[in-house]
Amino acid sequence: MTIVDASVERATSHGALSFDAPYLVEKLVKNCVADSAAEAEALFREVKRYLVLADLDKDRVWNMYSLRVDEAWHQFILFTRQYIDFSQRFFGRYVPHNPSNAPKVELSRPLEKTTFEQFQARYQELFEEPLPAIWYDERSVTLHRRLFSRWSGPLVVRTAGDMVELIGEHGVPLFAVNDLAREALEFVVATGAFYVRELPGDLDDEEKVALAAALVESKVLRAAS
Repeated sequence: MTIVDASVERATSHGALSFDAPYLVEKLVKNCVADSAAEAEALFREVKRYLVLADLDKDRVWNMYSLRVDEAWHQFILFTRQYIDFSQRFFGRYVPHNPSNAPKVELSRPLEKTTFEQFQARYQELFEEPLPAIWYDERSVTLHRRLFSRWSGPLVVRTAGDMVELIGEHGVPLFAVNDLAREALEFVVATGAFYVRELPGDLDDEEKVALAAALVESKVLRAAS
C-alpha cells in the first residue's frame, strides 16, 4: 500500500490551481511581462502554486525568488475585486502581496526561515516535478528580451583594477565584471529600459546575453519581454 503525504495530495488537488484569469493573461502580454499568452499562463500557474505552497506551510517563511512571477502576482492584485474573490474562495482570507508568507503579528514561536534550495525541494515534493525554468529569471534573457532597472536611486560605475563595479546606494557594490563591459554598464546606469541587443561596446551577441543574464540574476535588472 502506497502512503501519500497529505500535504502533497492537498497541493495537487487544490482548487486555486484550476482557477483561470484570461484578463490577467491579456494584461501580462500587453504590459510586456510575458512574450506570449502561453508564457503568461505559465507565470500565473507559478503564482498560484507559490500561494498554495505558502498557505500549506504557514510555519515557514517562503520568499518569492522570481521577479517575473512576483510581477504576475502584483498584476493579479491590481484586479482588486477578482483577487479578493480568489483569495477568499481558495484561502479563506485576503492574501497580501508580501515577499514571504510571514504574518505581521506576534507569534508564540519564531517562523522557520528558508532558503532557495529548500524552496526547490518543497516545490518538487508538493507538485511532483522540478522547479520550472520560469523561476530563474536569468534564463529568460535573450537578445530580444527587454530589461528594466530595479533601482530608484543612482547607480555608479567604478574602476577596480582590471574590473568595473556597479555601485548602489551608500557605496554598496552590486555587481563586478571585466573592464570590457564598461561601456555596457555605463549604458545600463543611464538607461531605465532597453533591449539586450542595444547594449553598446565591444561585446558580441553571446557576451551581451551573458552580461544581461548576470545582471538579472544579481537583481540589478528585471526581465520583461
